[in-house]
Amino acid sequence: MKNILKKLGLALIVILVIIQFIRPDRNESGYESVAYFEIETKPTSEIQEILKSNCYDCHSNQTIYPWYANIAPVSYWLANHVDEGKEHFNVSEWETYSDKKKDHKLEELIEEVEEGEMPLPSYTWTHGNLEDQEKELLINWVTALRKKYSTD
Repeated sequence: MKNILKKLGLALIVILVIIQFIRPDRNESGYESVAYFEIETKPTSEIQEILKSNCYDCHSNQTIYPWYANIAPVSYWLANHVDEGKEHFNVSEWETYSDKKKDHKLEELIEEVEEGEMPLPSYTWTHGNLEDQEKELLINWVTALRKKYSTD
């Protein structure tokens, strides 16, 4: 039994070493990928900072990776988070959204922030959370912005 555990442990170590050399694609298109979104939505500098600090890493084509993103399997976990976040809402794709879709995405943003679903708890552990004042600023800005796209 002890021999089997040794072999299993050694196999796990070998696998961990090997996957360090196989990396997921990085999400690093630069902040120019959010330019259209920012030009169209005209966020204040305070809102821009909130977006950059709390949203763009997972909801744009530009991610600032922490040091531990270079260590597998964490690198795969983070890549999955980014891919999933961009699938739901990607400000780098804002130009391709219809007004109806823009309004819907903004409505979802408000709901997610109000319900405490965004930013994800796993993101806030290492990056910090939105303060109540920041949430209020963001929600007020998005609520006003929705009027531009609302078809009601």
